[in-house]
Amino acid sequence: MSLGYTRAMSPRLPDQPLILRTRAWDDYALVDSGDGRKLERYGQALVVRPEPQCLWSPAQPDLWSRADAMFDPTDDDEAGNWRFNRPQPEMTELAWGAARFNARFTNFRHLAFFPEQAANWEWLKTAVEAREQPRILNLFGYTGVASLVCAAAGGEVTHVDASKKSVAYAKENAALSGIDNVRWIVEDARKFVQREIRRGNRYDGIILDPPKYGRGPDGQVWRLFEDTPELVSLCAELLSDDAAFLLINAYAARISGMALAHLLADRLPGRGGVIDWGELGLVEDSPRAAEIGLSFFARWSAA
Repeated sequence: MSLGYTRAMSPRLPDQPLILRTRAWDDYALVDSGDGRKLERYGQALVVRPEPQCLWSPAQPDLWSRADAMFDPTDDDEAGNWRFNRPQPEMTELAWGAARFNARFTNFRHLAFFPEQAANWEWLKTAVEAREQPRILNLFGYTGVASLVCAAAGGEVTHVDASKKSVAYAKENAALSGIDNVRWIVEDARKFVQREIRRGNRYDGIILDPPKYGRGPDGQVWRLFEDTPELVSLCAELLSDDAAFLLINAYAARISGMALAHLLADRLPGRGGVIDWGELGLVEDSPRAAEIGLSFFARWSAA
């Protein structure tokens, strides 16, 4: 029985995963790690956050007493409270390339951006620069660093997030960056994509960074394992005929880059191209150079 497409038309999946490593840059560094925690530098501040994967011992234990802020988790390692050894500003302006953004002490141990995503930002910058004003859609865009990277590279970016607060922070970051070619949408990602399909709109590149669980502005529930396959199918419909990429990233212990890659292959059978997959990690800025794997990704590209 014919499946309607040939093996040659299907995207190619490499046999081996990629490990995309983010190393220190001017405004960020993983300084040390161990005993279930990581010591990081955000601008000039030293910050301690929980990281259960750090099963080893710290390499530079004397540095930890100099921390400016420590996150104390409550019933899990996400929610909790910050404890400050020295007064800290509400926001600290940081930069990666042309994107400028504010780090903030949130109630969920994050600092309003994910530094390990710098490896994806570098790839997105190159992919966008290779096209003439490509239309880019960033779903679950959070505070917008990936959107700003793509916009600075010449993309016409649509940024979607269900959180009004996150989109407000993203707009502030855009103003810091002097970037005004982003369309900001506060909406449930699935609902937005469905409407774009009905309108006949198409995009040359799509970024998907869904949470494990979330709620839309009208109470819509998002569950990573149950809802991601449908959303990837919808995103496949949104890709233009000569689209450049579809990137998906996920933070969940039960998922893998391999699983995400096969989901993309299943939903993009006639696209050709290649689907790279693997893990994103942070590299310690020390002679030991310990590495922490933090999220999984798969990315289809036409080239």
